[in-house]
Amino acid sequence: MAKPTAAPPEPLTALPPEQRRRYDLLLAGLDLLDQAVAVFDATPKLVTWNKALVRLLEFPESLLYHGLPFEVLLRFNAERGEYGDGDIDMLVAERMAAVRAFQPHYFERARPNGRVLAVRGVPIPNLGFVSLWTDITEQRRAEAVIQEQNAQLEARVRERTAELERANREIDQIAGALRLNEERLRLILDAIPAMIAHIDAGQRYRFANRAYAEWFGETKGGIVDKSIADVFGPEAYGQIRPHLTEAEQGERVTYEYARRNAEGRTVYARSTVVPDVSLEGGFKGYFVLSIDITEQKASQAALVQAQKMEAVGQLTGGLAHDFNNLLTIIIGNLSALQTQLGGGPGSEYVNPALQASKRGAELIKRLLTFSRRQTLEPCPVEVGALVHNMSHLLVRSLSETIKVRLRLPGEPLHALVDPHQLENALLNLALNARDAMPDGGELTIAVSDREIDANIARLVEVPPGHYVQIDVTDSGGGIDPALVPRLFEPFFTTKPFGSGSGLGLSMVYGFVRQSGGNIRILSTPGKGTNVRFVLPTAQPAGTPVAESAPPPAPRLRSGPVLLVEDEPEVRKVIRMQLTALGHPVIEAENGVEAARLLENVEDIALLVSDTVMPGGVGGRELATRARALRPDLPILLITGYASAGDEAASGATDVPVLRKPFDQAALAAVLQNLNPPQEPGPT
Repeated sequence: MAKPTAAPPEPLTALPPEQRRRYDLLLAGLDLLDQAVAVFDATPKLVTWNKALVRLLEFPESLLYHGLPFEVLLRFNAERGEYGDGDIDMLVAERMAAVRAFQPHYFERARPNGRVLAVRGVPIPNLGFVSLWTDITEQRRAEAVIQEQNAQLEARVRERTAELERANREIDQIAGALRLNEERLRLILDAIPAMIAHIDAGQRYRFANRAYAEWFGETKGGIVDKSIADVFGPEAYGQIRPHLTEAEQGERVTYEYARRNAEGRTVYARSTVVPDVSLEGGFKGYFVLSIDITEQKASQAALVQAQKMEAVGQLTGGLAHDFNNLLTIIIGNLSALQTQLGGGPGSEYVNPALQASKRGAELIKRLLTFSRRQTLEPCPVEVGALVHNMSHLLVRSLSETIKVRLRLPGEPLHALVDPHQLENALLNLALNARDAMPDGGELTIAVSDREIDANIARLVEVPPGHYVQIDVTDSGGGIDPALVPRLFEPFFTTKPFGSGSGLGLSMVYGFVRQSGGNIRILSTPGKGTNVRFVLPTAQPAGTPVAESAPPPAPRLRSGPVLLVEDEPEVRKVIRMQLTALGHPVIEAENGVEAARLLENVEDIALLVSDTVMPGGVGGRELATRARALRPDLPILLITGYASAGDEAASGATDVPVLRKPFDQAALAAVLQNLNPPQEPGPT
């Protein structure tokens, strides 16, 4: 291959002002790059370079000058050990032979300081070649990504090289060299995963890379000459205008802003604006570097919401425990008073109070469900059949002016869920939809199969996989977008005062999250609301095998009941109920005292204990000690708040648990079915 020749470069001062301006701008842009770039003519001698060449290769600035022979650079590197051991003249000669071949080349070289550089050379036909050095030390840790990017980069280099070959036939050598550098810079800017633009002092675009233009729904050519105000729109432009004013004063600024894209979705970006100030002084425009942070914002919002809901859930669970104790006292005393009064004078006051207390107990149950501390009983449920069966109840519960539509799958879809809680959730959503359509409308319940991939799973906070998706959609008036983020908060309601407790959607949220799914609400004022939630799928349960009826439960042996409860008033109510059922009672106010009674009173026939008590010995631990002392002793635990941690606590996990509040009838039913533990048979 013949060695390329080149005419001596024309002095830069001989260039027209516009070309000189473009050349200065190009060099300024090259100096912003992290890559080292150097252009050599056909001799080969150094024509131009950027500041990264000095930084990455640690060349003394005094070494570099226009016209520096390439051989001098090679010898400098060889003498400082860049090419390893060996004869310096031979090392230089080998590399000069490769350079004079004027072939594209790429290799990686580890410098003595441990940094790894990727070296790429691209020939400029009949002119010389361009060399680029890239620090890929960190990139080597992601080899697969780098290899893919290199393949794309090489393909684009070949494409741009072909374009330059056609252009070189129409322009002179110096203009061709400048065009090569300009196109190369544009290629690099289009390849990097960031949005880059240059804007003049009149706030009109002079350049934008592909990512920047596409983010605004523009093309690279279409965005040029447009003003910032036209591209951003009035609302977004108002957000960034103060920052641009600051940049006009010569300050580098960084800020975030939001805008609505063509699909109506709000997107977010973080931008850094660097003033373009000429060497002679004076503001010429802006260099802009932006990054799309929409996904980051979504993740931050989801984290904040999850933390807030978790905090509210913990608070709600603690309050529910205390209220259950209070309701146990109220219901127990009201039930006893009702029994004493019978139907006589005063009973008309007791009955409403007792019913109100029971409604309060149901409210507390909803609170526990919201806080994800209510024990669920999940099982495989055919969701389509459950929704179809519920439609009759919904039709009767809703106004005659509301039409109910079902969209059910052709094949059965099973979800691992508590069926009663799912029915309650659907009923709550249907009643909310009814209230949103006072003049009538349409309620649609759709059930479908949904596969959630890893990308979506990170946003909705569920594991990837198959789910059953349920959509409840109404044609009502919709909800103010400002209120949507608060809809799952307990006691928050959009209904008029006195029309709702504000716990319906909170209960649904708690149930769905506790069941391993997630839920979201989309609402457009004037067009209705859609509530969509997903639940994990499950295999259908097998046909149960008929079993023989269990033998009648034996009656408890005679003897006193040991009642352990740290709340005196609650203990008093339960003692009264046990006494009314014919059981003598021994009381203890904590687990430590109860353990001593178990050790010293041999004729105790039954242990009834609260689960959480002060003193270091809770109900579970007390049950374990009782089993160790008396394996055949029947045990009943009572609790006002069964959290997941409490259920999984160590100890006798087969002990039945009675939830507070309860009345005498519920206590009697549990005691009737309370069997002594069976001794293990021979194995």
